[in-house]
Amino acid sequence: MSIKTATLNGVATIEIARPEKKNALTVEMYQAMADALNAAREDAAVRAVLIAGQPGIFTSGNDLEDFMRRPRQGLDSPVFLFMRALLDCDKPVVAAVTGAAIGIGTTMLLHCDFVYVADDARLAMPFVSLGLVPEFGSSLVVPQLMGSRRAADKLLMGDPFTGEAAVECGIASSVLPAGEVMAHARRVAERFNALPPGAVREAKRLMRAPHRDAVLAAIQTEGEAFGARLTSPEAREAFAAFFEKRKPDFSKF
Repeated sequence: MSIKTATLNGVATIEIARPEKKNALTVEMYQAMADALNAAREDAAVRAVLIAGQPGIFTSGNDLEDFMRRPRQGLDSPVFLFMRALLDCDKPVVAAVTGAAIGIGTTMLLHCDFVYVADDARLAMPFVSLGLVPEFGSSLVVPQLMGSRRAADKLLMGDPFTGEAAVECGIASSVLPAGEVMAHARRVAERFNALPPGAVREAKRLMRAPHRDAVLAAIQTEGEAFGARLTSPEAREAFAAFFEKRKPDFSKF
């Protein structure tokens, strides 16, 4: 297992710990993160959740070999259980991001309450370049955050963007030197030990309530489209090119 969990001083930490594979996420890792989020929600000693990667890498997104061998199969699959657990977490969720945050590495940040990124961070949502579509409600949330023009740049072009750009467009809270991100994120999470937990949970619920149903509907609609795209000729070409270490050729489509 490449997800480490620990609870210390009221903070439940979920650490993506697979640096030898650039923290690429497998089915088991999604399930472990879902279980950890649900456990944190039920633990009265936990006042906040901290999600982090390794120094220099948050996550490169899905492990494509695992992804192709065991593709998403419906809304009860581990990746969707993770999405639902993050959406359902009624305690503050703080993310500490250094290095690359690719694919779901960026879209999960849309559903965290505080996101601190390093000055070396590079975020990207390259779903279209893989012949796929956006996921985790990003087709709804990203345009809401930054407007349709910048959303088209992030979701259709899929080019990497900096931590500074993530703050500017509303994905991240602030940028810090890479060596300071984790400590700062933990300090923010620990501040909730001094705040009334019931009021915090209720305030978060009220903030999320107006958009919750729409986000859930978007996740389901995206999931259906994503599943259909997985077997498309474009996606097969994109994945073949990735494994063969070449540029994909979409000229024939």
